Amino acid sequence: MTDKAAELRAKLIRNFNQVELRHDLREPLYDSRGARLAEGTAATKLGASIDIVAPGMRSCPYHLHYAQEEMFVILEGEGTLRVAGEMLAVKAGDTIFIPPGPEYPHQLINTSDAPLKYLSISTREKPEICEYPDSGKYLAYAPDFDVLGRTKETLDYWEGEP
Repeated sequence: MTDKAAELRAKLIRNFNQVELRHDLREPLYDSRGARLAEGTAATKLGASIDIVAPGMRSCPYHLHYAQEEMFVILEGEGTLRVAGEMLAVKAGDTIFIPPGPEYPHQLINTSDAPLKYLSISTREKPEICEYPDSGKYLAYAPDFDVLGRTKETLDYWEGEP
């Protein structure tokens, strides 16, 4: 392989079967292994992750995005998509489309006895606000800005201003 080919491969290709997975465990509900695939690539507008959720567990809290759109491709296993207050069965081969906005809070739950493996693809819109309906939290982020708080804690517009 030429130097240029090696450089292109490093910038453009990730094999999700060969990446190092980070273990996220927060008992009793959350247990998954995953990797953000687009980090370190030439991608500027797309994000991609691989996630493997342990049986009976979840990968992340119920949430929604105000800017980013997401797509999930179920690669192995089966589970439940909690979305907009409903529970929908999902299985290998299903592709899930989640547009931004408060209509589609979502979460994938492994309701089976085997691992649930899926690929997440998203736009990387910034600034972004994520809302977590179960806990009343929000996450606001942009380049060089990242704040996690609660929506119920509000301030007067002029608070702290001279």
